[in-house]
Amino acid sequence: MSQADPSSQTYAQTPLGDWHRSAGAKMVPFAGYEMPIQYESIVSEHRACRSAAALFDVSHMGRLRFDGDGSEDLLDRLLTRRVTDLPIGGVRYGMVCNDEGGILDDVLVSHLKTPSETRYHLLVVNASNRAKIVEWIKPHLDDFPKVTFSDRTELTAMIAVQGPLAMETCKKLFSFDPSRLKYYQARITDQFSKPAIVSRTGYTGEDGFELVVRAEEATRIWENILLAGRDAGFAPAGLGARDTLRMEAAMPLYGHELDETVDPISAGLSFACNLDDRKFIGRDAIAAVKSAGPRRVRIGLLPAGRRPAREGCDVLSTAGQVVGTITSGGPSPTLGHPIAMAMVDAEHAAASDFEIDIRGKRAPATRTKLPFYRRAKK
Repeated sequence: MSQADPSSQTYAQTPLGDWHRSAGAKMVPFAGYEMPIQYESIVSEHRACRSAAALFDVSHMGRLRFDGDGSEDLLDRLLTRRVTDLPIGGVRYGMVCNDEGGILDDVLVSHLKTPSETRYHLLVVNASNRAKIVEWIKPHLDDFPKVTFSDRTELTAMIAVQGPLAMETCKKLFSFDPSRLKYYQARITDQFSKPAIVSRTGYTGEDGFELVVRAEEATRIWENILLAGRDAGFAPAGLGARDTLRMEAAMPLYGHELDETVDPISAGLSFACNLDDRKFIGRDAIAAVKSAGPRRVRIGLLPAGRRPAREGCDVLSTAGQVVGTITSGGPSPTLGHPIAMAMVDAEHAAASDFEIDIRGKRAPATRTKLPFYRRAKK
């Protein structure tokens, strides 16, 4: 059977798709959407985020809403992170796991209250896993008849504004000053009388915020933020810079560091697993790994020289034994040299020196603490 021509496939568009194309973005297929990978260059967009702020269209990510009594109990059953004590305005990072403790997705859950005093929970999931997570949730709804579940992805847009100048420059654009939020807090506010959820979260290692707005308001709000930050050096950024930024911050990416064969403990995400005094899907399997110790662990590596190590490269001990695999790797625009994350056999993970097979040639590599980059504290 002949394979379909990728150019003939139809991809979903985000509410900002026309804006990206008019701005000259290079568009690529990603998780069923057509998304900008870069505008001018990945490096310039990366540096704009580190020095001023960058805007990312993350509307492809899934936004799932849970209304009604029992929402917190349902999510507490599904997530590795406790939800029943999440206060209004709180945001937590966690994972949805299968019975064996394998990660189905990593997610953010927020507890929000509308101006009319309606409380609900919002779950943000990865674009590539949205359909899978929706199907995973559906059977559990039968046990929570008062919960109303709705997929809000197509009705809304999501914009990330990330960088050291993001908060100060944008705080006057909203009826509520987002700089008053603490890290991992969220609030429903408005942008020129149109509702917006603003959360002090992100995926770059920088301060900043993420917005969920009505789809029809996305372009106006995107342009308002760019205009507000024009003199400060704000720039639109694509998926390319988003990837280099999250690698420097050692943030795991589903399909690279995380998948259904990886448990949260091995991935270095034990902080996002509340195992005591609660039951959730995968809890016992995760607790067993924590008790016995993981067989593989995630580590950071600094390859020698200028050649980057890419996903799938073998990691070897200095004796030449294959002990792991690179999960993410590439040049670091901030640090000026290659960086890589790897899953390595636990018995070898404490070693300081390794080798990486890069296209048939072995390159020395040194183990380093994660993250590779950490923003300066104010």
